[in-house]
Amino acid sequence: MNFTMKTKHLQLLLLSWLGLSTTFSSCRQKADSQTTEMEMHEQFMSETYVDTMRLHVTSFDRQVVCNGRLRAKAKSELTFLSQGVTTEIYVQEGQHVTKGTLIASLDKRERTREVEKAEHEVYRARVELTDKLIGLGYDADMKNVPADVMQRAEVTSGYYTARYQLQSARKALEECNLYAPFSGRIANMEARAFQRNEKVCTLIDDSQFEVEFKILEAELKHINKGQRVKVSSFARDSAVYEGLVTEVNPLVDDKGLIRVTARVANKGDALMDGMNVRVVAEQRVKNMFVVPKDAVVERDGYHVIFLYENGHAVWTYVDIVYSNINSFAITGCLRKETTIHEGDVVITSGNLNLADGTEVKLNE
Repeated sequence: MNFTMKTKHLQLLLLSWLGLSTTFSSCRQKADSQTTEMEMHEQFMSETYVDTMRLHVTSFDRQVVCNGRLRAKAKSELTFLSQGVTTEIYVQEGQHVTKGTLIASLDKRERTREVEKAEHEVYRARVELTDKLIGLGYDADMKNVPADVMQRAEVTSGYYTARYQLQSARKALEECNLYAPFSGRIANMEARAFQRNEKVCTLIDDSQFEVEFKILEAELKHINKGQRVKVSSFARDSAVYEGLVTEVNPLVDDKGLIRVTARVANKGDALMDGMNVRVVAEQRVKNMFVVPKDAVVERDGYHVIFLYENGHAVWTYVDIVYSNINSFAITGCLRKETTIHEGDVVITSGNLNLADGTEVKLNE
């Protein structure tokens, strides 16, 4: 009995030892795997990966960047020529209208009565004119009446005055209707029906805009009439509209600025009168080495690019000739007597912490 119990005890000890050995082995394998992954990650992190581009002679868009304000091609404050109560308004704010569209109307009852009265007066004066001409020996059909005789008869009979009053009455009736003088968009609607309104609305021709901006006196050599400009609003800077310089004011103000005006087409109705915009005036310069701005860093007060040569970053001083929003036009550094050449491979990313001779790898 004691022998059997000892045997079972030994079996339990053996099984426990085997379980612990398996657990320790599994944990050690897992730890070894984690260590290998960490070593691989540290090795990857220690390597510097970069993007590159190859230098080629190309054209560079030299830019003068300014802020400007849009002004509609045509803008009119619409008002009635006659005084009266507005009875009908046919348009809404923001609505596009064509030339000749009826905008609003005044109460026409009084003007209509004046036209009817003037028509009756013309009829009465014409009868008086006919009687005068018959009294002078002419036929009632008023044919073959000399021009000077007819003129005197029209004046003395009151026919001339009555006809003029009828024309004035009809014109006053027509002025009860307000029409669009040109095609455009309704803005600043102020008129209200059944009220006397001094102003009805503003009509804006927003098919084209003039953009006015100011440049420094030193930048005048880069701006010419007919030059291409790009306009973008601060609200939607991704939308770019192209235009042309139409005017350069030949006067420098007391701040040393020169006023320039350009014209730009409004596509999609995104531009609005009075909107503040960014204006970029471009002038194309040929035979330049052009790199992205991220490719150039500053070291010891100089501009530097890194060339990729045989797996290493080579420190190279450069001079910036021109600059625009995205790029630099560069040459070799005159003071450091460095040069750059067609076909050089320039590092364009991952260069902030590079030093001369740093080993780098290319991103695929």
